[in-house]
Amino acid sequence: MKHRLTIGIPVFNGAQFITEALDSILAQTFDNFAVVISDNASTDETESICKAYAERDHRIRYFREAINRGAAWNYNRVFELAKTPYFKWAAHDDICAPTFFERCIETLDQNPQAALVYPRTTIIDKDSQFVRHYLDELDFFDYSLCKRYRSYMRLYRKPRSCNPVFGLMRRDILAQTPLIGSFVASDMILLAELILRGHIIEIPEYLFLRRDHDNVSIRAYPSYRDRIAWFDPNKKGRLQLSRWRWLYEYHQSLQSVSMSVLERLCCHAYLAEWAAWNTPGLVKDTIRAILWPLLKNRL
Repeated sequence: MKHRLTIGIPVFNGAQFITEALDSILAQTFDNFAVVISDNASTDETESICKAYAERDHRIRYFREAINRGAAWNYNRVFELAKTPYFKWAAHDDICAPTFFERCIETLDQNPQAALVYPRTTIIDKDSQFVRHYLDELDFFDYSLCKRYRSYMRLYRKPRSCNPVFGLMRRDILAQTPLIGSFVASDMILLAELILRGHIIEIPEYLFLRRDHDNVSIRAYPSYRDRIAWFDPNKKGRLQLSRWRWLYEYHQSLQSVSMSVLERLCCHAYLAEWAAWNTPGLVKDTIRAILWPLLKNRL
């Protein structure tokens, strides 16, 4: 069968939850998909669990690395292994409601201008119990490029959850982006570039169950310095100027997308507005850079 969708699952030590995640994927009402699992040298039972699923279902392929290359590399690896028109990232600890894929595929088929389609988000706990609904507010269907970018930059003037990155995307559009960067909140930058390249549509149904637990990255690595090593182990202990990095990456995404002169001027004005809101963080990063030779051995 020629699959239409690939589900990419990057994982490291995901034995506690990956069975439930895989079961929810295999229970989808839309079944014309492949699953690619990239294991970042797990030391728990992840390997045996994934191999057992791959043996039972020909749609599942399992790959394992000899060393942990970091979350950013692993997220990009599963995309590189995908060859289908549509693609979706899936975290090993999240759950998809049965009609998740069907509803998103249906909407993508009907809206060729859409780059990303995602459903609404429900937060669950480690026991899969309801915690709360989360409003992502990225339903930018039929907005102009400038309106989409303005709405996004104002919504994300400060970092917030990027749940839509777990929606369904057109592979050819995603391939034009830098994917997941090896820096904190790189998914925030990715969403901004997808907005420049196409429409984003929200399915008004709570079909994505995102798990919040003690080992989720933002809890396990609360400081930016620790979290950057989670993204890329080679950057452990290095100076990180997160807000300057975000400003640079936002600027690069604007440069990489074809648009009219007026659109470019408008988008740069909204980026300047974002920089003004983030002036305290940019100043803090600058001070950290100046003091880094004195601070690096104390932090």
